[in-house]
Amino acid sequence: MRRDQGGSDGGHVGARAAPGVDPARDPARVLQSFDHTRVQGRECFERGSVTAEVAVVVPALVLLAGLLLGIGHVGVLQLRIDEAARAGAREAVRGESSASVQQTVRRLAGEGAVASIESRGGWTTVHVRAEVVGPVVDLMDIDLIASASGREEANG
Repeated sequence: MRRDQGGSDGGHVGARAAPGVDPARDPARVLQSFDHTRVQGRECFERGSVTAEVAVVVPALVLLAGLLLGIGHVGVLQLRIDEAARAGAREAVRGESSASVQQTVRRLAGEGAVASIESRGGWTTVHVRAEVVGPVVDLMDIDLIASASGREEANG
């Protein structure tokens, strides 16, 4: 028998319904309708999975960006206190007052910086300590330290 006349082909797609069979209940149409629904459902599921992936990735990217900015902030502050220690040491070896050295250190490293001056054996060392303040790095409680030394100048 030919495929287009119905028969024993199992009602595959492309086969016609046997005479007297309701076309709405034709197994080929039901199967085709089921396949179409399954494809639409898969597309809908894939759209939902993309949304879920974005919901997981975006907060991770925001956290990573915050950490990178925090690390950059720590690096910049370390450079600032290094420069403040060098400038303070230059002032100290020239014989400037301790208040002047403290003022220079705070001007260069920020208001939270604290300087200590130590003189020993003709050398003066300025130690600078500053606490890192920022949105992400506050949680880590980081203190940065820098020091610089110079030979004291002879008076006269």
